[in-house]
Amino acid sequence: MASKKTVFQNKNGESLSGLLEIPDAQTKYYAIFAHCFTCSKDSRAASYIARALAKQGIAVLRFDFTGLGSSAGEFSNTNFSSNIQDLTAAADFLEKNYLAPSLLIGHSLGGAAVLAAAQQLQSVKAVVVIAAPATAAHVKGLFVDAQQEILKNDTARVQLGGRDFTIKKQFVEDLENYNSLEHIQQLNKALLIFHSPLDQVVSIDEAAHIYGAAKHPKSFISLGRADHLLSRSGDAQYVATVLSAWASLYLDELDSQDVGSEKPEITIKEGVVVVRECDKKFTREIITASHHLISDEPVRMGGADKGANPYELLLAALGSCTSMTLRMYANHKKIDVESIEVELQHSRVHANDCAACEKQEAQVDKITRTIKLTGELDDQQRKRMLEIASQCPVHKTLENQILIETRQTD
Repeated sequence: MASKKTVFQNKNGESLSGLLEIPDAQTKYYAIFAHCFTCSKDSRAASYIARALAKQGIAVLRFDFTGLGSSAGEFSNTNFSSNIQDLTAAADFLEKNYLAPSLLIGHSLGGAAVLAAAQQLQSVKAVVVIAAPATAAHVKGLFVDAQQEILKNDTARVQLGGRDFTIKKQFVEDLENYNSLEHIQQLNKALLIFHSPLDQVVSIDEAAHIYGAAKHPKSFISLGRADHLLSRSGDAQYVATVLSAWASLYLDELDSQDVGSEKPEITIKEGVVVVRECDKKFTREIITASHHLISDEPVRMGGADKGANPYELLLAALGSCTSMTLRMYANHKKIDVESIEVELQHSRVHANDCAACEKQEAQVDKITRTIKLTGELDDQQRKRMLEIASQCPVHKTLENQILIETRQTD
């Protein structure tokens, strides 16, 4: 599992800092995690849940809202509307560079934000809220003692979560715009609600309001003795495990989206290979008349590592052809070969290091092929098998002069 630092721009061109948790195995789909009010992407809940979901095959982007954590901008100039815009910017970033998110996860006020943002994101099929208020206006209770000062002086310093923040009048007024349950009634997404009956910050009554307003499919999971911030790793792990299992009911059919299920079906003739984009980075689907493959680059190269890279596929073509040719020869000659293993490696070497190279260019491509034959073979048979390896069709193609003709089509 890899954590990749990301930076993208908000509506005002300010840089938002994020971390993309990428699964070791094939990525099922992409999600965005919205942290709690005044928290950051590095909060325990955000970190634990995002990493746990990555182990389940879900890539998760967690990021700092404007003015918080490592993101640019002033918190005092933000409001709930700007949080929604930041979520939209995060979704745009994923769509342009990887794949549009199909899952939104929000903690506390981040939960209220994903409920409001989900309707604007067509790719999102499911929403998960954790210890979330039903409406954004609920957050005013956190600084109720300062509201008169805010309304009178347009600003006030308040302490939230042990930290001092400047709250402006526009922040309070903006919250009032999100004091309705109408957007939840019109959500039209699968919804999962996590909440603890012992939550001292956001009452479990808020979960009841969300559940009552939402239409099916919807689910509620009680978090037992968990606190509001999910400060115990076991609680966050539990959320991630249940979340992943629940999401599979609604999102597993999207797994094929990684191999272009939303693209138009095409008829492919025998012997023809078509390569199409799966994201705006390096993930590609490879389609033949009968099969689908995935090609990608490793994470360190900016890819998602969902499949073999192009050079690995090239080596695979040579290796599989070599192995097939050797097996055909062994069967035809009735040579006792129990198994054939071919190992290949590609590199670039100086021409002087290549005795068989006629053109003395600065560097040439070199493929090292190692063949392991298991069975009762004598020295003469082994020598002949190595000679036969060079007779495989792909080997001959690679050593021939290759003409590649490129054409453009509509």
